[in-house]
This record gives sequence, C-alpha cells and structure tokens, in this order.
Amino acid sequence: MFKRKKKKSIADIIFTIVNTILLTAFCVATLYPILNTLAVSLNEGMDALKGGIYLLPRKFTLENFYTVIKRDNLATAVRISVLRTVIATVLHMFVTAMLAYILSRKEFLFKKQVSLFYVLTMYVNGGLVPVLLLFQDLNLTNSFWVYIVPGAVSAFNMIVIRTFMNGLPDSFVESAQVDGAGHIKIFFRIILPLCKPVLATVALFIAVHQWNSWFDSMLYNINSPHLTTMQFELQKLLSSVSQQQGSASTMKNATNAVTPVSIRSASAILTALPIVCLYPFLQRYFVTGLTIGGVKE
Repeated sequence: MFKRKKKKSIADIIFTIVNTILLTAFCVATLYPILNTLAVSLNEGMDALKGGIYLLPRKFTLENFYTVIKRDNLATAVRISVLRTVIATVLHMFVTAMLAYILSRKEFLFKKQVSLFYVLTMYVNGGLVPVLLLFQDLNLTNSFWVYIVPGAVSAFNMIVIRTFMNGLPDSFVESAQVDGAGHIKIFFRIILPLCKPVLATVALFIAVHQWNSWFDSMLYNINSPHLTTMQFELQKLLSSVSQQQGSASTMKNATNAVTPVSIRSASAILTALPIVCLYPFLQRYFVTGLTIGGVKE
C-alpha cells in the first residue's frame, strides 16, 4: 500500500517560503557583482564612465579584452603564472601535509614546541627590508624560485591539515603498524587518501594565492621581464591606462578609448576564469566524514 503523504503544517509552509526568498536573495547578491563586472568589461570604456550599467552592456565591444590580450610580454607572464601556480601548489601541499602528519603523531615528543614555533611565525614578521636582504643573500632575487621556496610551508594551512588528521581514527594507523607498515607508507597509502577533502581545500587556497600574486614580482623580479607574472603585467597596464586618461588630449580625441574601469573589469574576468574552471573539479572533495563507518571500534 502507498503511504499517504504527510500534510505540511502552516509553519512548514511559511518556513519554506521564507527560506526560498532568503536563498534567492543571497544568490542574487552573490552573482550580481560578477555579472556587473562582466557587463562593464564588454562595454565601451568611455561610455562605462557614465555609470548606469547593471547586468547588460550598453555599448557592446571587445576592445577591453583585446587591449589586455595584446599586452606585450603577456604570453610569458601567463606561462610563469601557470608554472608557479602548479609547482607551488603541489610542492607546498606536499610539504605542509608531511609536516602536519609529523605534528599530529602522539609519539612525537616535541610536537607542542614545534607547533608553537610555527604559530609564532603567523604573528611575528621580520619586515620587508630584512626579507629582501635575506632573499638577495640566498640568490633568490631575479629567480623563478623566489615564487616557490619562501612559502613552501604555511603555518595556517599546516594547522588546518593537522586538525583534520587529529580527527582521523587511530585504528587506521595502529592496524597498519601491526602489519609492519612504517610512517612513510602510512602517510602515502592511508593518511593522504583520507585527507582528500582538506587537501583539496588547501590546494585551492594556495592556487588562488599564487595565481593572484603580483607584489613579489615587483619586489624581487622587476629587473627580469622573462620572470614577470600575469597579475603584474595587468597591474602595469592599469597604471598606464590611468596615466593616459589623465591627459586632456586623450579624453577629447578617444571616444572609444579604454578606461581604468573597463580594463579593471576585463582583467578581473580573465584572471578569475581559471579559478572558476578549477573549482568544479575540487568541489566534490569539499565533504567530510570519509572515515565514518570505515572502522568499527
């Protein structure tokens, strides 16, 4: 026999309506800035200065994207940005996860002292000038490895991964040790597969930071055009457009010229596109409870 559907009470109906309205408003508030930026990037630069552009461009053009793409040395900058993002993400995630595993082991006697040492680095900084002098002494300036080596270990990411590892049942490690497995085998064969959710989250943090970073290019590799990054080139492009707009001749003669507003919007869309494409592949790992039911205590 078919079960009769339970009638919803008035309170349930009101809750569903209010919940739907709030979630819809949240989605609109989240998507509107992105759609507005896309509309401005597809609008003529001088016309965009008038304002009044919301979800659709008023005067459609691709000139803003052409200006960004035609930037000199952009191909090299994109290649360096992709390389630093991929290499740094893989290396930083591996080193940080290995450190987190060591500090999560109960048999490690100095884990509290070492953890405190790393936490202090989050609050104490030597300053910009000492760091620059240190990098010069280590021959990291004017080098690709200045993007990779300094941030190989992140205290914050280490704490996040270690906290996740502390929540894993000890039975996994104990069973492997009974079978004769060492810590290296346990780390690669047991711990890492169980830590996919937190590793995916940390990987996204690192990738976004590396992809959006431009200040280190200006500080350490400003004299090495072959090591420039995409974000730094776009920053220089935005500065040059701002200087051109300040001249009276440019404002009078260029009715279809790009402006800082339109260039900023086009740059934001182009730089956000790779991260938006990457996120769906990592989203399925943003779940917890992989070990629930894995071992019966």
